[in-house]
Amino acid sequence: MRYLACSLLALASPLAAEVRSTSDIGFAVEKTVTVQASPAQVFAALTKPALWWNSAHSWSGDARNLTLDLRTGGCFCERLPKVRGEVEHARVVHLVPDQMLRLSGALGPLQGEAVTGTLTWTLKRDGDKTVITQSYVVGGYLRQGAKALSAPVDGVLSEQLTRLAAYIDSRKSRP
Repeated sequence: MRYLACSLLALASPLAAEVRSTSDIGFAVEKTVTVQASPAQVFAALTKPALWWNSAHSWSGDARNLTLDLRTGGCFCERLPKVRGEVEHARVVHLVPDQMLRLSGALGPLQGEAVTGTLTWTLKRDGDKTVITQSYVVGGYLRQGAKALSAPVDGVLSEQLTRLAAYIDSRKSRP
């Protein structure tokens, strides 16, 4: 877990999007990107995190171990083959295909804290493009303080959204 926390800190600065707000008990981060793809194409890619999530930000070290069970209550989970274990990152709490996906869970090192996190992706058509907005709202007790963790978490999630957009763009160039 220390490795993940250090990775969060190392990646925060160059990749940060926007920390919307912080308080003593939580924070909210948000980033928006636009891709030249339909909302259906974006949603299909979004639901396959094993194809775009950075392996460095997984417990197993391999994003191919990530799965997302696309139904209310479905698990965003990860297999840990080396130790024959599993991790639940979050649960699907709201989904509207091609429009929105919302998960509830404390990601990465936040999992060891007494917090709740809500990760939402909204998709809005803009001509032949789709605007993807990713927000993560965290609240509860954080031993290091919410302000200390908001920028690193923002950096990691910004990287994931950037990787999702790059994956979508790479899919467009294939037949």
